[in-house]
Amino acid sequence: MRRFFENLEQLAIEIIMERRSGKCASLLRGILQIISHFYEKIVFFRLALYRSRIFRQHLIGCPVVSIGNLTMGGTGKTPIVEKLARELTEHGRRVAILSRGYKSVPKPMLERLFMRLRKNEAFFAPRVVSEGGALLLDSRTAGDEPFMLAKNLKEVTILVDRDRVKSSTYAIKHLHCDFLLLDDGLQYLKLRHRFDIVLIDQEAPFGNEFLIPRGTLREPPQNLRRATHIIITKCTGGDLSPLYQRIRKFNPTAAIIETAHRPIELCHLSSGETLPLSALYQLKIGVISGIASPESFQQGLRHLGANLLLTQSYADHHRYSLQEITRFVQRCARRNLSMIITTEKDAVRIPRLTELEIPIYYLRIEIQILKGEEIWKEMVRRFSTMI
Repeated sequence: MRRFFENLEQLAIEIIMERRSGKCASLLRGILQIISHFYEKIVFFRLALYRSRIFRQHLIGCPVVSIGNLTMGGTGKTPIVEKLARELTEHGRRVAILSRGYKSVPKPMLERLFMRLRKNEAFFAPRVVSEGGALLLDSRTAGDEPFMLAKNLKEVTILVDRDRVKSSTYAIKHLHCDFLLLDDGLQYLKLRHRFDIVLIDQEAPFGNEFLIPRGTLREPPQNLRRATHIIITKCTGGDLSPLYQRIRKFNPTAAIIETAHRPIELCHLSSGETLPLSALYQLKIGVISGIASPESFQQGLRHLGANLLLTQSYADHHRYSLQEITRFVQRCARRNLSMIITTEKDAVRIPRLTELEIPIYYLRIEIQILKGEEIWKEMVRRFSTMI
């Protein structure tokens, strides 16, 4: 059943991104365009209800900063969240990252019902991935990004709950946090944000320019005006003046920072052994991933000199089975490949196997600021002194 829905999701993406042609695909795109028109009206109506205070925004007793985007996935948000949380912690803040835990698996329904009937406190509390120490949940229960953040940020609290007003209250009251990062929070208006950091992918700044379900935009581009800071991700050093002009059309005042995702090393999936990036040069490899933009990841490996002979892509957030990994390893072995590479996000979803015919490594990346270093430093300094 899981594979059926993933295939359906992939088909929908191919239709939306116009990779499928024919009368049927064109008809579906037309229907989705009509639905998108109504969706846009709902977006503006919802914003109006919050602006007029018909819908209540909750104020929490500590600073809240949102990091989000206008499009659905693929902007490289998680490394930005990690970098900001780490630097705020170094400046003395007790940071909590509040995530909704996209595609995380909740406890079984009967267990949750039993806990609710018994008024068990754990039922009403958010899922705690980490309290700034040991990992308390696995990636399946926590979600990919929260688990990865908790693994890399040893001094940061990570909480998962769809109700982030509840998780923010829990973070302050029970875990004594004094700064909240709202992961993927631009559209979460129930909790008031002091600042909105919005990420824009240079490769597809506004997705395919259509609102969901016809496209990948969650909100119309003009809603970029809510951003206090804009971070352009995946920059390649080219001329960004046309993008700047378009951004300034919607938001003339937000500070803009340009960043790139810089690979730093290869990490063995099981042992944690690291290799320098130079190990990829002219190496025959296989690549497996379940992310929103597999082409971007594969192209990055080619830039590092790797020779990609086999690639396997799954739907975003795909949870791998033992059979899938074993089958791909065997395919790579038959081609005499030297290594299999995946992403760090995928690494938390791949079963740990011993005595593999071919080693599996994941690519560790970090954010490099290309332009706007002083803006970033000033932003961190301002956040670290907020009360």
